[in-house]
Formats: sequence, C-alpha cells, structure tokens
Amino acid sequence: MLSRSHRFHGYGSLKGTYSRGSTVRSPLITIKYLNRSPDKPYRVAIVVSKKVAKSAVVRNRIRRRLYAATREQSALIAPGTDLVVTVFNAEVAVMPAEQLVTTVSGLLQKIAKPANNNGQTVPRAIVKPDISAKGER
Repeated sequence: MLSRSHRFHGYGSLKGTYSRGSTVRSPLITIKYLNRSPDKPYRVAIVVSKKVAKSAVVRNRIRRRLYAATREQSALIAPGTDLVVTVFNAEVAVMPAEQLVTTVSGLLQKIAKPANNNGQTVPRAIVKPDISAKGER
C-alpha cells in the first residue's frame, strides 16, 4: 500500500484532476494526471468500476496490483503530480506482474515530458515551406 501522503483525500481532489488533467492511455488502463506545486508529494488513486468486475474481491486485487506497480515505478513520478488510474478491463487482475509493471512504466514515461523553464511543455517544431523560390519551377 502507498503511504498516506501519496493517497488522495476526499472527492474534491479527484474532481480537480478529472476536470483540469491530461490523459495518457493504453488498451487496459488510462492515467489522468495533473501537475501541482513541486514541493508537495505525488498522489495516486486507482478507480475500478463494477463494469470491470462485479466481484469486490477482483476489484480489490486489481487495485492492490496497480498500487504495487505504481510504487515500484515511483522514481518516474515527479513530485506534485496527481495521478488517477482508471481500469477498463478485468484482464489486469490476471496478467503477469512484469507486463503490468511495463504497462504502468510506459504510461508514466509518457507523462514525464521535457518542459521549458516556465513549467510548460515544449511545443513541437513547426516546419514552414520555403517561399523564396516562388516563381521558379
């Protein structure tokens, strides 16, 4: 289990991440993330609905496995980041642990983008056509 400082407290925190956060996806899980102040610890929540698995035992098994995979990859999570992991397939409960960790680390690496000094993401370069040779063919 994650330590108390790395868990969400109250629905309001999740609501803010859902409304203002960005998303990275894989076929089985989605991570919604929001960057807060870097002097605060990262926070993680795992959401598994009854549509994924009717049994609470299976939903809790999925939750525990994802918390463990996230804890193993905590070095990839920047301080002050809020993560909400949503599961869309019950296959997460039975897939090999190495594959689950690989999936989670791949999504976390997508989140860790290079940023400029203002904390904003760096836009991709825009290539404009050369118009200097306008009349020549």
